[in-house]
Amino acid sequence: MTKHFPKGLDGRMRDHDGEIRRKRSDTRVGTLRREYGDWVAPGYRADAKLGTVLRKEKLDSLDQLLKNR
Repeated sequence: MTKHFPKGLDGRMRDHDGEIRRKRSDTRVGTLRREYGDWVAPGYRADAKLGTVLRKEKLDSLDQLLKNR
């Protein structure tokens, strides 16, 4: 059974305690590019994982990666 998390007023997915859900570190860069645009993680292959990109860029979250464009 799949659990669905409620969306907040801003349309973002939230955990049961109301925190905005974090992207999983095994999300592929290609998936992020489809969602956010081709400018995400330039220099990384589409099959690279978010966790690898964050570690190499010394960042803690997808939000930081998106703001560092």
